[in-house]
Amino acid sequence: MRGALFLFSAVTLLTVAVVGRAADPPAKAERVKLWDGKAPQGDGTFEAADAFVTVHRPEKANGAAVVICPGGGYGGLVTGAEGHGIAAWLNKHGVTGVVLEYRLPKGRPFVPLLDAQRAIRTTRANAAAWRVDPAKVGIIGFSAGGHLASTAGTHFDAGDPTAADAAGKQSCRPDFVVLVYPVVSMGPKGHGGSRTNLLGKQPDEKLVTLFSNETQVTPKTPPMFLTHPKDDKVVAPDNSRMLYDALRAAKVPAEYLELPSGGHGLNGYKGPMWDAWQARSLAWLAEQKFLPQGAKD
Repeated sequence: MRGALFLFSAVTLLTVAVVGRAADPPAKAERVKLWDGKAPQGDGTFEAADAFVTVHRPEKANGAAVVICPGGGYGGLVTGAEGHGIAAWLNKHGVTGVVLEYRLPKGRPFVPLLDAQRAIRTTRANAAAWRVDPAKVGIIGFSAGGHLASTAGTHFDAGDPTAADAAGKQSCRPDFVVLVYPVVSMGPKGHGGSRTNLLGKQPDEKLVTLFSNETQVTPKTPPMFLTHPKDDKVVAPDNSRMLYDALRAAKVPAEYLELPSGGHGLNGYKGPMWDAWQARSLAWLAEQKFLPQGAKD
């Protein structure tokens, strides 16, 4: 299926387990540094800082892995429900969950992207140890984390074969992207707070265009699943609609599940709207051959 638009109704309700909302990861999860204390800022300079991933490994891995980008308006990180809770849900379906604690940009627009790219590269570099298929490494994002995930899906490279470390040699192109009530655009239909935190108060128009991901889609963009509630008053659903239209125009496999209600955060990460995107995204990933057939809840 190259492109599909799904409108959710009570008739199509699919019930799944509600994601846990614990703020902290389980003790068995592994926290990994991405930069060893010397993190790039995107302008040729480095800072004495780091980003981290927390790796949640399922008991029975099916080879798929997902880098998880929590939201927070690029001013914080919602690592509970939109991070470790998502990893726990993915683990139930044999998927390795890699929760990304990306650096907050503070007007440095390339900083979160560099962290997301590094997380994808690191996952591929550790594929054998983490029981991951390097051709089934995706990314999921929520709200501003959805902007980061969609940026990773539209800005990527094949890696540097001359890199000194194994991660640097890996491609940072995600194999698939899942976006949940995402910020996509840095234009007037985007989210003002996320834009200011990412680009600064008076950004150059070239940066606005570069980070408006609906303008960055090409035929090489990976398959994407998008979902957004119609009544989202924080991040307008036009963000998802514009990106979905761009994906269809580029003939990139995509699906957009538009939900009738739930608002931003989908009723506090629970209930039928939250359940619906989870069920449909798993089924879509199975249709795209990233999960075994039959995954749906």
